[in-house]
Amino acid sequence: MLEFTCLNLTLADHIAQIELNRPDKANALNGTLWHEISAAFHWVDDTPEVRVAVLSGAGRHFCAGIDFELMGEVLSTVDTLGPGRKEEQLRRTIMELQAAFTTLESCRKPVLAAIHGRCIGGGLDLIAACDMRYATADAAFSLKEVDFAIVADVGSLQRLPYLIGGGRLRELAFTARSLDAAEAQAMGLVNRVFADAAQLREGVQAIAARIATKSPLTVRGIKQVLNYGRDHNVADGLEYVATWNAALLLSDDTREAIAATMQKRTPQFGN
Repeated sequence: MLEFTCLNLTLADHIAQIELNRPDKANALNGTLWHEISAAFHWVDDTPEVRVAVLSGAGRHFCAGIDFELMGEVLSTVDTLGPGRKEEQLRRTIMELQAAFTTLESCRKPVLAAIHGRCIGGGLDLIAACDMRYATADAAFSLKEVDFAIVADVGSLQRLPYLIGGGRLRELAFTARSLDAAEAQAMGLVNRVFADAAQLREGVQAIAARIATKSPLTVRGIKQVLNYGRDHNVADGLEYVATWNAALLLSDDTREAIAATMQKRTPQFGN
């Protein structure tokens, strides 16, 4: 198991629990937390025993967005550079931050976000890269970057159109208005709303546990095919899944799943 400064990471029953752990700062994203998120999800992807991951936040809020100290550090780093090099380094830094959140999307295992309290700015970028999102009734979401004269640049503008539609996203991005959990569910940002944090943990854990009983090879394939299909046309997606299943349809997991169904028992899959 990896050790972190700003994250809590545990593994039990094939489920990795990854908790943002800066509760005194409402889990605002500083440089350390940003890089630890990347390391944690690389570990999830590389660890066979992990079949599904749950992302949550410690304290009263899921994530208050980017820590302004990080913005100051980034700007002070490039201030000493000359024209051209300053812009090149800033672009490289932005792309490194983007890559950290892309690790959730590229991770082969499903990632479930359990959201309570506020989920603002960079927090919204973070959950946009998850496979499913669940929230408490008191959760609140906002894309705040426009209020700081910043174009959101870590994934919300690219990923959220596929979740909530272009028009809704434009309204949120242009106005920075807050939406509650009920509206977030209605527009498709979250899958389900739970009454409180305890019910959220229990409910998301049950969903993760159910996923963990399925063939890991097949679950990884489903995520890969869904991500590919999102970024390609229907014909390309169909060709891709045909190639995928031609390679993996006759796996040991398929044989075990069919045998278990016929024998009316619970299938047993390797990692």
